[in-house]
Amino acid sequence: MTGASRGIGRATALLLAQNGYDLCINYRTDEASARETLTQAQAFGVNVMLYRADIGDEQAVVEMFKAIDKNLGHLTALVNNAALMLPQLSIEQVDSQRLAAMFNINVSGYFICAREAVLRMAFKHGGSGGSIVNVSSLAALTGSPNEYLDYAASKGAIDTLTKGLAMEVSREGIRVNGVRPGLIYTQMHADGGEPMRVDRVKERLPLGRGGTAQEVAEAIVWLLSDRASFSTGDSINVSGGLN
Repeated sequence: MTGASRGIGRATALLLAQNGYDLCINYRTDEASARETLTQAQAFGVNVMLYRADIGDEQAVVEMFKAIDKNLGHLTALVNNAALMLPQLSIEQVDSQRLAAMFNINVSGYFICAREAVLRMAFKHGGSGGSIVNVSSLAALTGSPNEYLDYAASKGAIDTLTKGLAMEVSREGIRVNGVRPGLIYTQMHADGGEPMRVDRVKERLPLGRGGTAQEVAEAIVWLLSDRASFSTGDSINVSGGLN
């Protein structure tokens, strides 16, 4: 579980633990929050490990998966969740340095984590199959103009990854699906420079409210599970009716 120290990542990690999954809690910088997630997950009686790694660093990802092999054993599930959001801007303000940082984590990191998972899950590599869920964003569909166009573009790439990878590994026993959160109450909006963004725009939604990390976690865990055994290459919007 990448990016599991807070928000959607933490809610998903805890729901996975509640459902009996042993798990690796990955984080990049916020060790205190990651340790809180660890303590809460361990309360469900499952094996949990904590691992600090920037998923934008390929070698760090490789070492993380080796540590998972050693400490947790056979890999059956991956949640690609870690993502970078930077302060809002328009196209006139974007630069290549920002784009490189954004796409390195939000796109390259997902690809490398997916690669390492497939190398362990695929039948042809001696695996027994598994399930991958990529956390995208409704911004991939809306484009998020004048605010997060670059972030939206990175999540559009993840939608493509989800669809293409699902087709590539379907006969190797691996299902790949996506979840697109909409306006969700998490700390990520503060990273974007507007902590109260959900409250500002929630009336635009058919449901008239923002969502919770727990509501997104429920969709992720369902897609990971055997209850979604006939779903691959699919994405679920958790968006309060905005599509």
